[in-house]
Amino acid sequence: MLALLLLVTPTTVDRINLVTSTYLCTGYAGCQDAGYGNAGYRQASSAAYWRMYTGHNCTNYVAYRLVQSGMPNTRPWEGSGNASNWGVAMASITDQTPTVGSIAWYKPHVTPAGANGHVAYVEQVISDTEIIVSEDYWGGDFYWRRITKSGGGWPTGFIHFNDRVVAPTTAPAIVGTPAVGAPLEVVTGAWTPTPTSVTVRWLADGAAIPGATAPAYVPTPDVKGKALTAEVTALLDGYTAGQAVLATAPVAPGRFQPSEVPAIQGVAEVGQTLTLTNASWAPQPAKVKTQWYADGVAIPEATGASLVLTRDHIDRRISARVTASASGYRKSASTAPETTPVLAKPITITSRSRVKGTPEVGSRLVARPGTFKPEDASVTYAWLRDGRPIAKATNPTYTVRRADLGRALSVQISLSRRHFRTTTESVAVAPVTTVPEVKVRTDATRKRVALDIRVKAPGASRPDGAMTVSVGGRTVEVQLVSGRVRVVVRGLRPGTKPVVVRYAGTDVVQPAVARSSVTVPRRR
Repeated sequence: MLALLLLVTPTTVDRINLVTSTYLCTGYAGCQDAGYGNAGYRQASSAAYWRMYTGHNCTNYVAYRLVQSGMPNTRPWEGSGNASNWGVAMASITDQTPTVGSIAWYKPHVTPAGANGHVAYVEQVISDTEIIVSEDYWGGDFYWRRITKSGGGWPTGFIHFNDRVVAPTTAPAIVGTPAVGAPLEVVTGAWTPTPTSVTVRWLADGAAIPGATAPAYVPTPDVKGKALTAEVTALLDGYTAGQAVLATAPVAPGRFQPSEVPAIQGVAEVGQTLTLTNASWAPQPAKVKTQWYADGVAIPEATGASLVLTRDHIDRRISARVTASASGYRKSASTAPETTPVLAKPITITSRSRVKGTPEVGSRLVARPGTFKPEDASVTYAWLRDGRPIAKATNPTYTVRRADLGRALSVQISLSRRHFRTTTESVAVAPVTTVPEVKVRTDATRKRVALDIRVKAPGASRPDGAMTVSVGGRTVEVQLVSGRVRVVVRGLRPGTKPVVVRYAGTDVVQPAVARSSVTVPRRR
């Protein structure tokens, strides 16, 4: 509550002023009940701290609190221990800024101090003009008090012996490897009490990096070789800011990471142009240089995106290397896979090849290569049946087999020469047929003539097909089935009669004609 108090303690105070203050509690027990502690001084007040008088005493209480905060139990100055001397003896650490854990110091006769001055412990800083202190008085009592700068009773100064500091409970750290282009990030850790804000400032060789005030930082080329530090500051009103300084090794040159390897496109042949697809890196380099190689040896002046192949490149494997560079980065090379050996132009055919012979079962076919350049190219053969290679049929001649009947034969003639691209020519042969043999056996009586006809052919031993049989001018059309047919002709006059058998053939069996005669006997 806000009270107008007249503090009368004639044993310790020479002159008392009227003070407008908000007293939050009075006495050890009263303050404890109100939720304001005394940090254990009630039990420890019988001991002297910094050689001060024991019991209710502002200087002994404050010295006790400072010892509790980690300071040694040794007065840090020589001379009088009266409160009036504290700010004088410790002038180097005394200012007008209140912080939690600092000591509110009053000169003699500055309210609420008496002739010997007064000291109190700053428990909370609400603002630059409002604080809460805990205090004890010689011959008086223990209090917690709220003080406003405009309300009277404001301290002469604040002594910063061992202020309360925002302290890390989990240490901040830098995550990442210091290299140009490689992201770094400060993990700010955890602090107590909880700060209202945590700031980060990056420095290179001790100099602040302009604009680098975020936890994340990507080193730029201008900091290559410099040691980085990150200053982490935890802020909370009334507390000394907590700070951690994190250091890295000197920033290494950056590395380009290839995201796409270049590739050579085109035919490895004299007169052709090879082109190189673009290489990609992360980040993109400032400069890219290309060099072409033949069997690993740099080709003079071949530094463009394309290369025209000449006879100098014949039988050599071509590759290309792209090198990326930028300030602050190590050079990075990306090599395209090499080509097959470079060939000369393909062998040129000046006249086409042909096949001599009739494609009949048992006959011989002969492949006759045409003319070509260069004339000393070697020739190889491969006979095919319905487009598939025939085993061991690699000679220029080929005897037609029964398995070829009805199939399409062809021959591949390949022309090859060292350093030239092989040229292959395919020559087709008409579908393979077979030549039949027609046999006729006759049997004649006065009443009829019987003909037993049999047809055979290599690869088609029992063909079918239409047949016309003529005996003495009498013609009969019959159907050959499985290579056989029987024909009976009646009503013929006696005498020798010509016999003509015409076989029409099939898709694979050629037509055929057989001629003979038969004698019809006379009556007796």
